[in-house]
Amino acid sequence: MSTPYPSEPWDLRGRLDLSLFLVPAADLPDDLPDGWRAVRLARWAVVATAWVRYEPPGVLSYREVMAVVLARRGARVRPTIVRIWVDSEASLAGGRALWGIPKQLASFDFTGDARAARDDDGRITAGTVRDRLRLPGRWPVRFSIVQQLDDAPTTSPVRARGGLTVTTTRLAAAPAGPLAFLAGHRPWLSLTLRDFVMTFGR
Repeated sequence: MSTPYPSEPWDLRGRLDLSLFLVPAADLPDDLPDGWRAVRLARWAVVATAWVRYEPPGVLSYREVMAVVLARRGARVRPTIVRIWVDSEASLAGGRALWGIPKQLASFDFTGDARAARDDDGRITAGTVRDRLRLPGRWPVRFSIVQQLDDAPTTSPVRARGGLTVTTTRLAAAPAGPLAFLAGHRPWLSLTLRDFVMTFGR
């Protein structure tokens, strides 16, 4: 029997810890959507990571870690999720079926500033997130992701609003793990979207 999941759009609540990296483009996974290529700055590609904790009263409550590549096709530029883990079977099933997001299962430890994710093969990544500067107001965020769904790329809108905090983040990806392309790299910018309200999908 297939795992049930909410229909789109998903209305979600929680906290998202984002970090931006410059990574050698040659080190990236090559499974981007058909016709899309990583945006390059000389030999570098822009990669984002995010730790996310989704909480009530959103339609699902779970934890997540992902790696996202900034990609382009012609003049269009979109983020695409290349690696992602969740601890919810409903999120996994819905993410794959609705939007082509390649979710896998993992276990998580979010304790204070510390973050860690593991799967059956061992540690995926770990790190810390520490607040530095809390900005006033609630900030709107709107973008679309592109993923390979069935035989074609598909775009899905994301709309969110939340408080913004500048943070200091350390990420320790397992050198032989699925995020090895991030091992040894430090983020050049880290931000937290706190107490967010998000609508994902159409």
